[in-house]
Amino acid sequence: MCNSFAKTSNEAAHRRGSGMSSGKDPLPPYFNISPARAAERLSEPIDTARFAKAAAFAAKGRQDLAERGYAPDGRKRLRRFSTWEVCRYLIPVAPAHFRRVLLKNPDLPQGQGEGNSKWFSLDDVLRLRDHFATEGAAGREYRPWRPEGLPAKTIAVANFKGGVGKTSTAAHLAMSAALDGYKVLVIDLDSQGSMTSIMGGKVADEWSTAFPLLAKDYALALQDENRVREAAGQSPLPFDETLTEALTLSAPDLIQKTHWPNIDLLGAQLNLYWAEFQVPVWRMGLRGWPLWDALGNALANDGILDSYDIIILDTPPALGYLTINALAAADILLVPLGASFLEFDSTGRFFDMLYSTFASVEEGENAARRRDGLPEMRFEWDAVRAIITRFDAAQQTDLANVIQAYFGDFMTTYRQELTAMVGQAGEQVNGIYEADYREFNRETYVRGRETFDRTWAEVKELILGTWWRDLQMQKAEEAAQAKEQAHG
Repeated sequence: MCNSFAKTSNEAAHRRGSGMSSGKDPLPPYFNISPARAAERLSEPIDTARFAKAAAFAAKGRQDLAERGYAPDGRKRLRRFSTWEVCRYLIPVAPAHFRRVLLKNPDLPQGQGEGNSKWFSLDDVLRLRDHFATEGAAGREYRPWRPEGLPAKTIAVANFKGGVGKTSTAAHLAMSAALDGYKVLVIDLDSQGSMTSIMGGKVADEWSTAFPLLAKDYALALQDENRVREAAGQSPLPFDETLTEALTLSAPDLIQKTHWPNIDLLGAQLNLYWAEFQVPVWRMGLRGWPLWDALGNALANDGILDSYDIIILDTPPALGYLTINALAAADILLVPLGASFLEFDSTGRFFDMLYSTFASVEEGENAARRRDGLPEMRFEWDAVRAIITRFDAAQQTDLANVIQAYFGDFMTTYRQELTAMVGQAGEQVNGIYEADYREFNRETYVRGRETFDRTWAEVKELILGTWWRDLQMQKAEEAAQAKEQAHG
């Protein structure tokens, strides 16, 4: 019976494959599949060791793909920028005047190339910015505004749905800010390490990721607890080798340079995921440890907030302990999503989970604080914005308008369009700003840049607005203190 069925199925498949028909339209390909032939195509049952083999092949392939376009030594190099790009996108000066300034100041970077076709490294551009900021026309923004004495602004890019463009958005915001002249730190909290690959980072194990920062925060809390227990005559809580080693590290020890002169990286790799299992174990060992503050404490206590202008946190596609730390450390939250029903629905649930998670923490912490007569705590963000990514205006405008209407002021006004340039840059593990415009026609390049230039413009407006607000609050507090001292 089985042989008869297989023969019949094979004959039907042969008729479809050869274009034979009984006068009717051919059946869809999922009809008349032969179980016997399907069984012949199967490999032996898969055991766990096969996953290791697949992982090894993937690691080799990932390295091969990541290094395409790298220098011969396997390291990324940032391309140079033409006079046209410098004058159009980086320094607001006319090309003719730019050339006259270089001719008059031979000590300035002169670029590479012949005649008017000169190419400049980003280091060159940063030096030229400084010159024009000192010697250039008044009222021109040669360097971006950054108030002195205020900490860096920390931006978390998060959504618990994968594939919405988190890493691409975070990477391009970092590059946009760097091209604008800011000093940027990128922290990769996703154990997949995609951001680390884009930035050309090398991460050996979890001890070169954010994991030691979380461990150190717990170790410090445990030390404080053990001092209290010792004073009360109680036995100390256990302190293992991991915690001892974490105490020897700080954030600057883990940060690496990238091929961008003003972007540094705290990278990620697969073992970072161990934090998702270890953090709750630590929390069970010391219930009073505020696990959500671990990353923020490290950035503040290790001087990172004073060493950079902008810190960008790329999070995993889950609301786990790493994401919670990123959100708690952030001043600004950006939530990318596509213009589809499923991504809109998922993002709404993400906001719901943010509310329930952080409201629960606030409720629990404040109950204890009220008992102890301490001021209550609350989580607060300077701004939250959802960003529509991979936008196709021809097909998604109506749905994007609906999403915009429901999320209201949580939405950015600009939608990141998916262009050929964006797709090609992603295939090459590069950002669009790393792509040489000569590989495209000028219109394609300008349109591709605009996708992220306009996103950066909105995010930069948030950053500058919140810095300005902080500055006014600081001035008001200083004035109030001065008045109090004068009357004191």
